[in-house]
Amino acid sequence: MADAGPHDTPASYTTWRPPSESPTPTTATTRSDALLRPSGSKSLSGISLRAFLLGATLGLCLSIAVALILIQPAPHYLWRLPFFVFSLSLFHFLEYYITAAYNTRYADISAFLLSSNGWAYNVAHSSAFLECLLAYLFYPHESYFDFTAPVNGVKIQVVIGIVLMALGQVVRSLAMAQAGSNFNHTVQVERREGHTLVTHGVYAVLRHPSYFGFFWWGIGTQLMLGNVVSLLGYAVVLWKFFSHRIDREERFLIAFFGDEYVDYKSKSTVGIPGIP
Repeated sequence: MADAGPHDTPASYTTWRPPSESPTPTTATTRSDALLRPSGSKSLSGISLRAFLLGATLGLCLSIAVALILIQPAPHYLWRLPFFVFSLSLFHFLEYYITAAYNTRYADISAFLLSSNGWAYNVAHSSAFLECLLAYLFYPHESYFDFTAPVNGVKIQVVIGIVLMALGQVVRSLAMAQAGSNFNHTVQVERREGHTLVTHGVYAVLRHPSYFGFFWWGIGTQLMLGNVVSLLGYAVVLWKFFSHRIDREERFLIAFFGDEYVDYKSKSTVGIPGIP
């Protein structure tokens, strides 16, 4: 009879240990298991549930938007509401997906950015949706503003809005992927081990491409919706937020990388008007 190999030892040959000598899980393993439980920050059930709901909302809203565009009797601007929700669902899904793919260590529930942006973020998107809905309900005829005359029935600001949404989403997603483990959703006040200055890809042109992406994505959503009040609100609030955040973040980056970052800063741009 041949001897059993190292990976197929018969059960009868295994070493017996009394209960007191049975191996116990390490502290690291216990902590990891706790993170994966339903109440943990990396809860598999929590992540899968959020991904499912975002995917279902994304698919449903896109289908409704396309259906409304194809139905002739329907107002030609009603599709904008479900399209807005579709774009929001796509944004939040990609925030987690790209983090999980390129920065796995930080792929937890908060990476969806569904609740970590604060109440002001939720109020802004709710107000934008409400403004568009109220305009449709009370002024269902050409209720959305146009800064240019329609060309062949197409509202130019809607086209510009969708282009900015696509550009902003693509640039932000590329920035997260190309930065990899160097990307973080929060400003880092201490330099982590392995933290390097990323200057390739979109970073060769834009110093903060993720901020550039979200700024123009946000402006684009309001142009697409045709919101006047929310467009002004988004522009002011986003500009103030990123202006302050970039100023604070760059002070830390100069402390981390010194002249290397100063030289990089002189060769790149932010891409947001009024922020040098």
